[in-house]
Amino acid sequence: MAQFKVVMTDNIFPDLELEKKMLQEAGAELILADPTRDLAEQLKDADAVINVYVKMPATVIEQLDKCKLIIRNGIGVDTIDLDAASRKGIMVANIPTYCLDEVATHATALILACSRKVVYLNNKVKAGIWNVKLAIPIHAPESSVVGLMGFGRIPRAVSRKLQGLGFKVIAHDPYVSQSDAENYGVTMVDFPTLVKESDYLSIHCPLTKETRGMFDYKVFQQMKRSAYIVNTARGAVINEKDLIKALRDGLIAGAALDVLETDGIAPDHPFLEMENVIITPHAAWYSEESMVRRRTQTIEEVVRVLQGGEPTSFVNRRSIVR
Repeated sequence: MAQFKVVMTDNIFPDLELEKKMLQEAGAELILADPTRDLAEQLKDADAVINVYVKMPATVIEQLDKCKLIIRNGIGVDTIDLDAASRKGIMVANIPTYCLDEVATHATALILACSRKVVYLNNKVKAGIWNVKLAIPIHAPESSVVGLMGFGRIPRAVSRKLQGLGFKVIAHDPYVSQSDAENYGVTMVDFPTLVKESDYLSIHCPLTKETRGMFDYKVFQQMKRSAYIVNTARGAVINEKDLIKALRDGLIAGAALDVLETDGIAPDHPFLEMENVIITPHAAWYSEESMVRRRTQTIEEVVRVLQGGEPTSFVNRRSIVR
């Protein structure tokens, strides 16, 4: 009989054989929660919980009797009520490096697609229109400014890729000093400056109470009319209705979005009719290699905690009640 019980709230992988094998070697059993049954009841006696996309509110977390760790099988932890977990003395972790280069590359690709108007021109050619003049104006990288909202691991990788192409990069992050950014050749600015000076504004901040909906109509009014907004972080950082209105009103030139306020898009969504909007289906994290890292790093963290250690990425370390 297994010494530990690990429950996975939901699953996006083709199977869980890798996870089961790794946990079995550590004396733990993996159980996938049944979406038709009460989640709290299934998690009640778990020693650790792996969370993918299912919401874990306080009402669920408060019923966990044995849980040492809730780990998000990804980067953002907005699916987990951190305050409730901290009150229960439950460690919360994530795996922030498993797709670092993938997301940085995807963000860079979206910025380049906007800069060179690749998608727009492709669609015109396929519609039978061969006319480069439709893309006027296109500016060289060295005359363009990319602003990064957030300057953690991923945007730092983005800055290196973009500077290699000739772009000037600025960033805003209330938790990063100019001295920290100097090694990356990036100038830290306040939020109003970021908004006003960026030709391409790329979002890389977590979704929190402070950042939810922070890019609203008032912010779009302050941006250059020639600017593009790019989002590979969390969709709800942008007020989607305000972005639609800003695009219709011509406040900004366009948007490139890997994430929306909800995962998926309705067939009548206004974005689908907008030539100046590029959308990818929450794909920035994915490569065959990152898929493996996502799975193995999650289980490695679970095993570390079950064996008496602490997670490498300990999200609520400062606020946990132990």
